[in-house]
Amino acid sequence: MTKTYEQLKKQIEALSQQAEAVRRKEVAGVVARIKEAIQAYELTAEDLGFGKERAAAGRKTAARKRPAAGGRRRAAGTTQPRYRDESGNVWGGRGPRPKWLREAISAGRKLEEFAV
Repeated sequence: MTKTYEQLKKQIEALSQQAEAVRRKEVAGVVARIKEAIQAYELTAEDLGFGKERAAAGRKTAARKRPAAGGRRRAAGTTQPRYRDESGNVWGGRGPRPKWLREAISAGRKLEEFAV
């Protein structure tokens, strides 16, 4: 028995809904595994390629401004360290806190102790 066009359209719609439900379920499982790995390995956005390189690549390039006569410009993306520990580790205060600082704070130290 040959199916009509309407029957085929209904079958396609039902299969599309079924496929989307299976996809959502699979994606949820994949996302859960990814989150577990991120937490287990203490990965950062930069570790995963979502750091400065990706942000810079995604930006449209604009005409660069010239510094004033005799003036100097800092390199893009560089900041002065705002926090430092006795081992010489530094953090500029932007982005996620580095591992050494997270560990020190969880050990009972205060952020203000590391201020430069």
